[in-house]
Amino acid sequence: MSASTSSGPESPAPPGLRASKLLGARILWITVVAIAVVLIGLMTLFYVGSVVDPVEHLSGLPVLVVNEDSGSTVGTQQVSIGKQVVAALMTTSAVSTRLSLDSVTMPEALALLDKNAAYAAIVIPSNLTVSTLGLYGVEPSNGPAPSLPTIRLLTNVRAGSLGVSLATGVADPALTAISHAVGHKIAGTVPGTVASSASMSALRKNPFTLTTVAYRPLPPHSALGLSAFYVSLLATMCGFLGATLINATIDGALGYATNEVGPKWQQRMPVRITRWQTLLAKWAMAPVIPPILTGLMLLVAIGILRMDASHIALLWVFLSFAAVVIAMGTLVLFAALGNLGQLVAILLFVYLALASSGGTIPLQALPGVLKFMANFEPLRQILDGTRSILYFNASGAAGLTRGFILTGLGFVLWLILGVAITTWYDRRGLHRMQPELLDYVNRSAAAYAEGAHDPPAVAPLQRAETVRTHGDDGE
Repeated sequence: MSASTSSGPESPAPPGLRASKLLGARILWITVVAIAVVLIGLMTLFYVGSVVDPVEHLSGLPVLVVNEDSGSTVGTQQVSIGKQVVAALMTTSAVSTRLSLDSVTMPEALALLDKNAAYAAIVIPSNLTVSTLGLYGVEPSNGPAPSLPTIRLLTNVRAGSLGVSLATGVADPALTAISHAVGHKIAGTVPGTVASSASMSALRKNPFTLTTVAYRPLPPHSALGLSAFYVSLLATMCGFLGATLINATIDGALGYATNEVGPKWQQRMPVRITRWQTLLAKWAMAPVIPPILTGLMLLVAIGILRMDASHIALLWVFLSFAAVVIAMGTLVLFAALGNLGQLVAILLFVYLALASSGGTIPLQALPGVLKFMANFEPLRQILDGTRSILYFNASGAAGLTRGFILTGLGFVLWLILGVAITTWYDRRGLHRMQPELLDYVNRSAAAYAEGAHDPPAVAPLQRAETVRTHGDDGE
């Protein structure tokens, strides 16, 4: 049973409360302003705080060092400029405080880059010592010297373009400074340095040539490495929006929310149902709606916009699972906090998640609080799994395994919280509408529908027929 009204010429609205009178209520202004100020303040703190100065917060950005230099013999002395470069990198505070350097072999470096475990690799070639000494007229002991000593910086653009930029911004000036120091040291210690032209003198002062090479460049139509981030964010929104629609639809069907379209307003008769049974009904829809929305999102992104994607079925399964967990969490917040739960869900699943996801700013360049929250925020786990599927051939070690496990833990967490909160509310008698009031509302609506416009007496309230559902609290 439902009651509905529509505004039209045959039923003019009776005079009632004027807007000026409503706006004179101080509590109305205080409530709106207080909630808006808190939310906007937190949103700005999280979001702008994550991007305002990533260099200042940069610490522990993973970069690999590969030293293949075989050295050379000058007279009776063994010289290895490659070892000098590595030692200088490790002991330079501007580098060691911002980058986490790990000395590995070349095969190990390639394996780590393929696992999304580093943003770059500094590769010192096997002939660095020979080619550097050759600039000063020192004959190599093991073969002819190439024209220029060159150090390569392999960048892992699939791990994130800003992370690569930050790694390059630290490594390039550090290697340039080391090059000057090495040139000055050799010029002062190597005997019999031959005369040279001005260009050669300048080269000896800064002997190393630094080249940046992209390791496994990104595929086309990948948004410069941001497609994984945007797809993960859209999957989060599929879960959030799906939960919002489910919540409104179920509450409307149960008579606890109105359905208003244009001038038409409809309110179904409220149904007696426990909070736990209500949440259970909403949860039953969560595995259905978000996967549909996620599939549509991927259809548009891949099928229409031609976004590069491999392992499409796995991508849909992973993103759908993540969207379902987001939907479950949002519905728990609705059950626990009512309409305020939607605002908390936006703050938790959107703004705080954006700030701590590592999608644009690497985790190592975030403020400490956001680095900590990144361990729990779902978008970071979704992004890890999505990036693995799109850019790293769905490697479990590149983030997919971690994404599935932590998203699964999120599922368990929201399941426990949802059951605990709603059953506790029910045991305490904290109904959405008290049984006596619900009976009165039903009888009043029934009397109105029968033409008796005077409401029934409040006391004594007699039990009226109500629509009962499985799991009624029995009151």
